[in-house]
Amino acid sequence: MNLGKKAARHFSESNQTSNMTDTLTIGLVSISDRASSGVYQDAGLPALQEWFTQALISPWQSITRLIPDEQQLIETTLIELADQKKCHLILTTGGTGPALRDVTPEATLAVAHKILPGFGEQMRAVSLRYVPTAILSRQTGVTRGQSLILNLPGQPKAIKETLDGIFAAVPYCIDLIGGPYIETNPDIIKAFRPKSAQKAK
Repeated sequence: MNLGKKAARHFSESNQTSNMTDTLTIGLVSISDRASSGVYQDAGLPALQEWFTQALISPWQSITRLIPDEQQLIETTLIELADQKKCHLILTTGGTGPALRDVTPEATLAVAHKILPGFGEQMRAVSLRYVPTAILSRQTGVTRGQSLILNLPGQPKAIKETLDGIFAAVPYCIDLIGGPYIETNPDIIKAFRPKSAQKAK
């Protein structure tokens, strides 16, 4: 595992502190009927944790949730993470396809304040490089207050491919909605900001 020259400081939910004003708080939500009921072990949350451990230089903390494909519960969870836990970034995995139980985009749009359609467009474009069925995905990106919410696919390989393809734009989006300045490991992902928004080094 290549962590580059620096590795981010990561704090779990159990050791968060209220004065971490420069710490990125990430809500990670895995949405799966079977994983949440113990039929099989969830793979989405570990994949997300691994990616951020490699990609971030800035300190960050995560709050994780594993829930079934129930729209009301997804909405409640997203509201909790955005409004109460004050997550700057919330990522969901799973539930974005056309199956009857796939309701993650509906829940996300229901709690959104602003829709960022470019994220969904780019996520599908990235996935189409690998599988033609990516056209069936309904992933989206939205903001709620000072939180950016993104729907990711459920498979670990697809999670990595998607984050590799979109995350360069995430730090500047977090800047614009009032979150902390995020620095990334350029060996993994290079954040893009206009020169006027870059911090002097």
